[in-house]
Amino acid sequence: MEDDAPVIYGLEFQARALTPQTAETDAIRFLVGTQSLKYDNQIHIVDFDDENNIISKNVLLHQVGEIWHISTSPADKGVLATCYNKPSDSKVLTCAAVWRMPKELEPGGHESPDDSTSPAHTLELLCHLDNTAHGSMACVAWEPAGDGKKVISLADSHILLWDLQESSSQAVLASSASLEGKGQLKFTSGRWSPHHTGTQVATANDTTIRGWDTRSMSQIYCIENAHGQLVRDLDFNPNKQYYLASCGDDCKVKFWDTRNVAEPVKTLEQHSHWVWNVRYNHSHDQLVLTGSSDSRVILSNMVSISSEPFGHLVDDDDLSDQEERRPEGKSQEPPQDSVIATYEEHEDSVYAVDWSSADPWLFASLSYDGRLVINRVPRALKYHILL
Repeated sequence: MEDDAPVIYGLEFQARALTPQTAETDAIRFLVGTQSLKYDNQIHIVDFDDENNIISKNVLLHQVGEIWHISTSPADKGVLATCYNKPSDSKVLTCAAVWRMPKELEPGGHESPDDSTSPAHTLELLCHLDNTAHGSMACVAWEPAGDGKKVISLADSHILLWDLQESSSQAVLASSASLEGKGQLKFTSGRWSPHHTGTQVATANDTTIRGWDTRSMSQIYCIENAHGQLVRDLDFNPNKQYYLASCGDDCKVKFWDTRNVAEPVKTLEQHSHWVWNVRYNHSHDQLVLTGSSDSRVILSNMVSISSEPFGHLVDDDDLSDQEERRPEGKSQEPPQDSVIATYEEHEDSVYAVDWSSADPWLFASLSYDGRLVINRVPRALKYHILL
């Protein structure tokens, strides 16, 4: 089998929630949540054996409702959070809860995977993140490098900071803030910055992107009309603290420097429909992954705004010194941004893409029809980046 060939896994239900297991850095593991109105919903724990190109899976029952969002603790391999639909009276609310998976399913557990006769396991509920007081939950984000005790949840127009106590069995609301303005303001997504010692969060609502300081819950920047239509997703550059990517229903992906938000630093227009997801590679920030309801996944090489434009880590300040010192006529070719590859293994809207936490060259994408595809960065590019 060719090394770069995709590996495809089909779920029997529709699905739109995908996450790598963040705390797991040895094994390649993704969690996928299903959306079924008729049957009990499930979380599929998908393990990928890179050497033999084999996928194995375990299934956890998620009996409380359709899963809209899933995220995992950065510190505890067994803990995760879901946002799920719950019919209440005449309306449907989206709630959020923190769960623990059974011990034997944690990486290194002794379950023999893929045994079709083994019963499905059930998640253990640790705590709810206050389900009704603030409205419907859009997402839950964990403090990236934290101890798994701090999470942000976005509910309608509220941003809520939770402190998970007593092995996550209790959630205490530490602080909160609300969107102010006219109309029905609702958050669509949010990301916690890996920089600034975990004190910054970015959120999207309608066409606006906002930065928040979690210590005071005050707004630190605001990018109005960041996109022509709804902003769907955000991600921070892991190596450049002020750089942020966004995507949305105007089919565009934009890159921002949060110190100067008047204009995007770069704009990509490769998708032909809504862009649902944008993800920076954790190790090589020139690699950017996007997924769209045009059924395509695109891997872009954003060298011009990465921390390694000439193959090694360079600070903006260092760069200008080097440019001044370089003799006339010897200037290096500016690096060119390009599309590395367009992946077309999906036949339905791609609602989620994400990089593996264990292997920087491997990523997964999920389309609504329940198809999970695991792909690798093309080998030629990998060696080009490494050598």
